Amino acid sequence: MPLPKRKQSKWHRAQRRHQNWKLCAPNIGACPRCHAAKLPHHVCTACGFYQGRKVIEVKERAGAG
Repeated sequence: MPLPKRKQSKWHRAQRRHQNWKLCAPNIGACPRCHAAKLPHHVCTACGFYQGRKVIEVKERAGAG
């Protein structure tokens, strides 16, 4: 098995490892019940439903209406 000729510096090692870490926007989908934006596999914060079941009680917002 081939071996490297020289030791790789800490900077080169860090630059190689750093390329795997990238920022990306979260996947946002629509709630099938109320069509509000929500993250996949999370409870909808607008209606409180997850997979067709009511999971949490959502309070009315004071500023709405």
